[in-house]
Amino acid sequence: MKNILVTGGLGYIGSHTVIELIAHGYSPIIIDDLSNTNIAVLQQIQKITSKEVPFYKNDIAEQGLLEKVLRAHAIDGVIHFAAFKAVGESVKAPLKYYDNNIGGLVALLKAMQKCDVKNIVFSSSCTVYGEPDVSPVNELSPIKKANSPYGNTKQIGEEILFDCPFLNTVALRYFNPIGAHPSALIGELPLGVPNNLVPFITQTAAGIREKLTVYGNDYNTKDGTCVRDYIHVVDLAKAHVKALDYIQKNAGNTFEVFNIGTGNGFTVLEIIDTFEKTNHLKLNYTIGDRRAGDVEKVWANTDKAKNVLGWSAELDLTSMVKSAWDWQKTLS
Repeated sequence: MKNILVTGGLGYIGSHTVIELIAHGYSPIIIDDLSNTNIAVLQQIQKITSKEVPFYKNDIAEQGLLEKVLRAHAIDGVIHFAAFKAVGESVKAPLKYYDNNIGGLVALLKAMQKCDVKNIVFSSSCTVYGEPDVSPVNELSPIKKANSPYGNTKQIGEEILFDCPFLNTVALRYFNPIGAHPSALIGELPLGVPNNLVPFITQTAAGIREKLTVYGNDYNTKDGTCVRDYIHVVDLAKAHVKALDYIQKNAGNTFEVFNIGTGNGFTVLEIIDTFEKTNHLKLNYTIGDRRAGDVEKVWANTDKAKNVLGWSAELDLTSMVKSAWDWQKTLS
């Protein structure tokens, strides 16, 4: 397997994954509609890797274009990132999420089937576990009712892939990616007001946002704020390379899911505290009401990824918040 189509390849996780693919001998081809990123990311990827990466600015719902790209580049496999990803926004605009996340996936799979491309790594999410009874969750933990339309699109996406026996599929259930590339040339680049915690922290520290709102401090956790498993985006990117390696070794209509996290849970206030101490800054934050769609606490059991993929997270929380701030400073 050599030529890999990366949908949403100029997005936050996609761009870091493209870099890791090149580092491990793969040849990525990117499709991105630039709805939540900037074309400048392509130049930064090329600066880091010293490689020119083919790029197509298009919506993945355009099945005809997908077929042309799959054939023109003799694509061996697909990593599918292209989807909307904000829990809060999905509660307010559910049809936007179903249209893009499910419609885009179906168009992609139709194109893959027509072009006889069998290998796919799917960008899934820990949101498929809903509000878990216990944490850490492993891959056999119950798939409960999703807390948001976003989470439901990931559950449905996995179900669709499971129902396609012509595919070799690995679904990676991400926990909470944060941080940025050590070069500080790429990182999380939300357009408009951030929906995720760490970009809001860094923009508040940079003076772009007046203050950070912590959504609820009355949860059943050590300090009342939500608990998440935060993973460095570079570690997450490397997991995709391991997933492709796995598919090559286990070709033949596979469907596997893996948790991709660190196995550690941190509260929102612990993230803020670590950011302040690591970067010698003080954040202006306030406690607000709970936010619709938020799960109280979830973190990963990552034994399967370690034992089957040969992957485990290497970078700690300090590295995550330091790299996030180094990236933000290049934007300020």
